[in-house]
Amino acid sequence: MEHPYLYFVTFFELVGLGHFAHEYPHVIYTWVVMGMLIIFSVLATKGIQMIPGKTQNIFEILIGALEDFMVDITGEEGRWFFPLLATIFLFIFLSNLVGLVPGFFPPTASLNTTIACALTTFVFTHVIGVMYHGVKYIKHFTGPVWWMIPIMMPVEIVGHMARVLSLSFRLFGNIMGKELVLGIGFFLAGAFFAPLPIMVLGIFVSLVQAFVFFLLSVMYFTGALEHAH
Repeated sequence: MEHPYLYFVTFFELVGLGHFAHEYPHVIYTWVVMGMLIIFSVLATKGIQMIPGKTQNIFEILIGALEDFMVDITGEEGRWFFPLLATIFLFIFLSNLVGLVPGFFPPTASLNTTIACALTTFVFTHVIGVMYHGVKYIKHFTGPVWWMIPIMMPVEIVGHMARVLSLSFRLFGNIMGKELVLGIGFFLAGAFFAPLPIMVLGIFVSLVQAFVFFLLSVMYFTGALEHAH
């Protein structure tokens, strides 16, 4: 479900790219979210001081809490892939939030975007496994004894592929559901008072879904770090 009026789609219409904008609004608003993240990053790192100001404090608390949480699960050796997971978390969280702004479309309300995020986690999980274990990473799929390979390998492959569906459909379904409920609220009760509780709930859902995606990604990366049993 799309908002009745999308600012950046209208802008692309004015420059002669209306067909592309109407066909792929999630791409347009993915670029918008990326631009916002770049701006926020510049503001957060501009004028870094030993005694942080308010903006620096906010970003340090957010990033520090996420990193500490992840390291508690993965151990110190997992610290190096935190930038990727933090980027995924911030992108998904901001993508979820922009849908609460009239005239904006949340990229995560498109299955294309959520599958792209899920595939990033899926591919990097196995990159980590190969980096840490080399050829022995195959033992994660073969089971503890050789004669179980015909049973265990198909099960493990299907299980790993199902992670992509789980990550993408969970995020897409919750954000699209939020958009539908919010749209119905605007339609039935007007544009001001009635949707406000739903918008507050939408902020909570946006944060929870971004954190769930982040947490599951951490768990998958941790599994790739561990030795096969």
